[in-house]
Amino acid sequence: AGFHLRDALDLVSKHAPSTIDKFGGHAMAAGLSLRAEALDAFASAFERVGRDWLSSAQLERVVETDGPLEDAYFTTDFIELLDSQVWGQGFAPPVFCDEFQVLNQRVLKEKHLKLLLEKDGRKYDAIWFGHAESLPTHAKVAFRLDANEYNGVTRVQLLVEHAM
Repeated sequence: AGFHLRDALDLVSKHAPSTIDKFGGHAMAAGLSLRAEALDAFASAFERVGRDWLSSAQLERVVETDGPLEDAYFTTDFIELLDSQVWGQGFAPPVFCDEFQVLNQRVLKEKHLKLLLEKDGRKYDAIWFGHAESLPTHAKVAFRLDANEYNGVTRVQLLVEHAM
């Protein structure tokens, strides 16, 4: 069982009625309107609901992957095939996982990690959006495949979901 966003907002509105002006949504997505001065009170009330509803096991990050990807599939043709499929809630696009040597890494715009990874003598560009902490020289990486076009050239890029 997950965290039902609309029900959580409903509970916040009952326990702290002055925090939310209006809200709506469903289990997986919700929206609300609140005044800026109510933000701290809302955040506290929402966190309280989360602590009451969720166990520590539910808060642990679990990274589910489809395992390693054979070298032959690191192609733009395979990426096009994946992109042509229908993915959605309950049927997420594949996330692969493998061990890589980290050859180079740098932070872009103070919040994204740009990487050059190597596996079996092949090099791969990768990016981890919203993550700026460096990786060790060898890392286990969970990633999705992406086609990155730059200056008219399309190359395979790994979109990092998680690494350790």
